[in-house]
Amino acid sequence: MAAHLKKRVYEEFSKVVQIPHEEAPAKKLRLSKPSKSAALHIDLCKAANSTDALQYLLQFARKPVEAESVEGVVRILLEHYYKETDNSVRLKIASLLSLLSKTQGFSPDCIVDDTINTLSNEKSHQVLAQLLDTLLVIGTQLPESPTVRQRLIEVACKHLSDTYFGVRNKCLQLLGCLGIVDAPVNKDEGPGTLLGVRDVQTIISDYFADQDPRVRTAALKAMLQLHERGMKIHQIIYDQACRLLSDDYEQVRSAAVQMVWVLSQLYPESIVPIPSSNEEIRLVDDAFGKISHMVSDGSWMVRVQAAKTLGSMLQVSPHFLEQTLDKKLMSDLRRKRTAHERAKELFASGEFSSGRKWADDAPKEKLDTNTVNLIASGACGAFVHGLEDEMFEVRIAAVEALCQLARSSPSFAEKCLDFLVDMFNDEIEEVRLQSIHVLREISTHITLREDQLDTVLAVLEDSSRDIREALHELLCYTNVSTKECIQLALLELLKNLNKYPTDRNSVWKCLKFVGSRHPTLVLPLVSELLSTHPYFDTPEPDMDDPAYIAVLVLVFNAAKSCPTMPALFSDHTFRHYAYLRDSLSHLVPPLRLPGRKQVYSLDSVDVGSGSGSVESAQLFLQQSLNRVSTIQNLEAPGAQDLLDFTIRDLQRLGELQTELAGAADFCATYLRCQLLLIKALQEKLWKMAVPLCLKQNVTATAAAQQILEETYKLEFLYCGLESRQVAIIHHVRLQAKALQLILTARTRLESVLDPLISSCEKFLQEVDAFQRLFLAELPQLQDSFVDKLLELMPRLSSCKPVELVKILQTTLRQSGLVQLKLPEQIHGAKATIIEPTGESDNPLRFTSGLVVALDIDATLEHVQDPQNAVKVQVLYPDGQSHVIHPKPGDFRKPGPDRHRLITQVYLSHSAWTEPSQIEVRLLLAYSSSSNSLSSSASKGWSDSIDGIPPPEAAVEGTIPLSKPVKVYIMPKPARR
Repeated sequence: MAAHLKKRVYEEFSKVVQIPHEEAPAKKLRLSKPSKSAALHIDLCKAANSTDALQYLLQFARKPVEAESVEGVVRILLEHYYKETDNSVRLKIASLLSLLSKTQGFSPDCIVDDTINTLSNEKSHQVLAQLLDTLLVIGTQLPESPTVRQRLIEVACKHLSDTYFGVRNKCLQLLGCLGIVDAPVNKDEGPGTLLGVRDVQTIISDYFADQDPRVRTAALKAMLQLHERGMKIHQIIYDQACRLLSDDYEQVRSAAVQMVWVLSQLYPESIVPIPSSNEEIRLVDDAFGKISHMVSDGSWMVRVQAAKTLGSMLQVSPHFLEQTLDKKLMSDLRRKRTAHERAKELFASGEFSSGRKWADDAPKEKLDTNTVNLIASGACGAFVHGLEDEMFEVRIAAVEALCQLARSSPSFAEKCLDFLVDMFNDEIEEVRLQSIHVLREISTHITLREDQLDTVLAVLEDSSRDIREALHELLCYTNVSTKECIQLALLELLKNLNKYPTDRNSVWKCLKFVGSRHPTLVLPLVSELLSTHPYFDTPEPDMDDPAYIAVLVLVFNAAKSCPTMPALFSDHTFRHYAYLRDSLSHLVPPLRLPGRKQVYSLDSVDVGSGSGSVESAQLFLQQSLNRVSTIQNLEAPGAQDLLDFTIRDLQRLGELQTELAGAADFCATYLRCQLLLIKALQEKLWKMAVPLCLKQNVTATAAAQQILEETYKLEFLYCGLESRQVAIIHHVRLQAKALQLILTARTRLESVLDPLISSCEKFLQEVDAFQRLFLAELPQLQDSFVDKLLELMPRLSSCKPVELVKILQTTLRQSGLVQLKLPEQIHGAKATIIEPTGESDNPLRFTSGLVVALDIDATLEHVQDPQNAVKVQVLYPDGQSHVIHPKPGDFRKPGPDRHRLITQVYLSHSAWTEPSQIEVRLLLAYSSSSNSLSSSASKGWSDSIDGIPPPEAAVEGTIPLSKPVKVYIMPKPARR
């Protein structure tokens, strides 16, 4: 019994001793952290003067500080702060306190009291302003602490009476960022007086009249900060903000414009009186007039801001809105009394004009038009002033504001049409381009007259390709009034086509929409356009003429909505329709032609584009993936046949349904990887001796390399992938690398073990990296290759390379197919080269040794970051390959997920005896280190595991993005 008791005593004692033993490392770590503060303290003690101390502080500011060491460093800095007499050193210490308060993981509530105490004895205004900035940083770091917030507000109110503008600015900024509207604030009105309980907005508004313009600006910005934090500004502020619109200081006027706009949005229907008049007006109308007046401000920056602000005031009355387009003061903008009211007033006064005395019935009062106007005279014609401004930034802002207001008011859109059309003649290309875009956005509300269309079409002479293509797009969506307008537009577009042949596709597309929008206007012109005659045969035009194709595109698109038009066609027009319907099906619609076979009627093509067909296609896609999931129950030949058939079906589905092309191609590529893997793991390959299976080994090696290439396509060529799909792609890549490792081990001599050992270690690192990156996705990868590897990971880490290879081989053959689940939206990146077309047989001739420019025009869809990823490859007949990186300015973005590449590629070569073809294609460059998912996941664990190198170096490569286009070139020998 005693022995048993003694044993229990020892057990309990051992447990008691173990607790401090466990805490000891933690305490030791905690003591080792403040080394930063100790080093700083030693440096500051070594400083002989203020200059040395400032140098030590500057050196310390360049080094990072851990969150655990911040408090100790702050104590050292504050201790030296009280000893220091030099203002510059104390200023640097105050700025360091601000930086340290922003340290991630540090809560600055422990240094609030010490920082506030430093304010009491500080005499330098600059240091005081920096300390208040530190308190502002602390307050923003502790938004949930009402006690700290209240203390900081009281500190700000206490120092608002400082004589230095910087201190007052910081105090106002503190009130704007931390103040609460409903909570009363104790403001010290002065020494020896009682504390007044006032609202924070009232305190800030007192400084709207400060003598320093910088303080007035800070007060306005503090009030705007309160609004951004969700607090409702009092309406009484409106009059004070309106007075600041005439301030002498530019920044004050700019902030006042924002303040007036905010109040007009908060109280639009409030009624405000007009000075020196008995009239009243809505607040939003009054604010609109005052901001309109600022379009004539002396500062161009204020004019830009005022013009932009006008565009967002959509609640203004139509009368005031239309007045901004007219420079004339309409009746001084006063409400005129009717004749009955004037006669009644004259009768009540008892006075009548006798007619004997000159002007005896003149009004007795003297009118001042600047005081009785409902809106200021500057508001009249505000947009006219803005569109005629000398600064192009103001003109652009005025055009954008007109666009926003016109979109919400069709009547205003019609009135501002002439002004926008006049801007097409602006001297600055950016202004012209913006005017075209604006007119495109409001095109649903307007119809162009012939004189307006003439001005618009004059822009087609512009040398800028962007301007011309923007105008083509404008004509696509604009309505015109008469058939003469159609004729004029066609004539100018054909001139454009003749002068700039590279605009061919853009002009054809424009005429397609013009014809479909105006079928009744095109009908009277058909005979003239097609040169047909009721009695005589006319010569058949040349189908290679782009101008004739443009006319046919216009006519055929108009004929879709006009069934009487085909009766005016001649026989060769029907033949040309059949040709264009096959060659340019995206420009020529299907037509029902009377008296002919329905070979020309391709209405059945459009039948399958409904929502029902898309849903059935999605169902077929999902059923195909579900069918493939049963591959585990089939033998190898049956599994391969099933994968072959499914891949073929998915490829055909992508061709028929453009909406699901990305998803279908993604699934087909994934299944192709699985098919290659199954073929490489056939049993007959692995049962033979190594010398007898060299041919099969080469096949398996090529399959593994192809799988790797396909996985990079899956990862970087498709957008909209979720983390689960990325994990499946990396899983397939890991299988391919395991296959490569097995094949390397089978063909390598046994004496050479060092490379095999390093390959095995690298593979284990990649498995470990996969586990860290996709930890959340591992439960969905059950019975997969990675799942079985992770179960065997302790054994793999300690076994020999030969045994590891055998385990990998067995695991790879026994692992199941991972079920692929598609995200909702997945799109594949693709590119189409428009120019060069590759159809010309005329070689591009140039002198050998010199360069010739080849114009490249291509459209890109669903390409992420094309400026860095898209490259142009030129492949010469002798096997040389040049890769060119286009400039960022060569890319345009006409729409969401769409880009346009217009660039030039310079070619050069030695002399050839006869012309040959070069191939031009677009490539998508990728780097495995740029994967957003991998980089974000690696940030999560790299903080906790320092010093571990990445398991795999960044793999860089290119993926073909477009079909190659062949171009004939002929380098001629130089003449001597």
